[in-house]
Amino acid sequence: MAEKDYYQSLGVSKTASADEIKKAYRKLALEYHPDRNKSEGASEKFKEVTKAYEVLSDPKKRQTYDQFGAAAFEGGGQGPFGGAGGPFGGFGGQGGPFGGAQGGQSGQYGPFTYTYSTSGGQGGDFGGGFADPFDIFEQFFGGGSPFGRRERRPTYSLALTFQEAVSGTEKTVTIDGKNQKIKIPAGVDTGSRVRFGNYDIIMDVMSDPHFKRQGYDVVTEEDVSFAKAALGTELSVKTIDGSVKLKIPSGTQPNTVFRLRGKGVPHVRGSGRGDQYVQIKITVPKNLTHRQKELLQEFEGEAAEKKGWF
Repeated sequence: MAEKDYYQSLGVSKTASADEIKKAYRKLALEYHPDRNKSEGASEKFKEVTKAYEVLSDPKKRQTYDQFGAAAFEGGGQGPFGGAGGPFGGFGGQGGPFGGAQGGQSGQYGPFTYTYSTSGGQGGDFGGGFADPFDIFEQFFGGGSPFGRRERRPTYSLALTFQEAVSGTEKTVTIDGKNQKIKIPAGVDTGSRVRFGNYDIIMDVMSDPHFKRQGYDVVTEEDVSFAKAALGTELSVKTIDGSVKLKIPSGTQPNTVFRLRGKGVPHVRGSGRGDQYVQIKITVPKNLTHRQKELLQEFEGEAAEKKGWF
């Protein structure tokens, strides 16, 4: 039997980025999930793409795969990591990627860090408290993992504003004809699950026009005029806790990013919180007065004599 090609399973190239791999997996997982696709072979295809993603989404496992191939992750394989006693075990085995063994990974995405833990850690590729990648299917299909690791529990979707999600709130929900109050902890995100009695409540967080969330960090943009960027200024920056002052030094360049430590989203479990990243956008005026044009021409002339502005 030919060795499985995980890249081919996901329909991506061997040079695909982590984001391209994740997007490909999400698309295929939704297409072939057994609760959605009842055609023959859909279940096996779903398991195939899920196994491929589990390996390729982990930088260390991906490196091992690129070096040794799929045999390193197949139970009973003859590769350097084959067999039930190998560090990866077999598919669905006690020590394998779907066998419930504790473990975790963390990484860096631009200025943002992420953490994923198979023992119930925070964050993760789907951003918001999933214990493992298969929890996402409970959001879409109302059921558990197709591999049968947990009981199927009734699930309900609860809509939250961005501010309610990051600050925490209390909501009244109607379940089985009864109104009940449920406390939502600060820091939840779309897909986060809160257990309430015999039910699971899945969060559906609305987007915000000002804040963009990256895990527990938030990103905002601030417009600064050319003159203020050159001379320096002080901005009033909106955070999820209110406004703070941010000093912009003279000579600030377009797309400069400032970090506001501890101004991000509270961790849904444990202490601490993320950061806020403020990206500076330099605005250039479209309509100048005659005097403004004269001043800029004088500025340009002096800059030319000094062979540059900077």
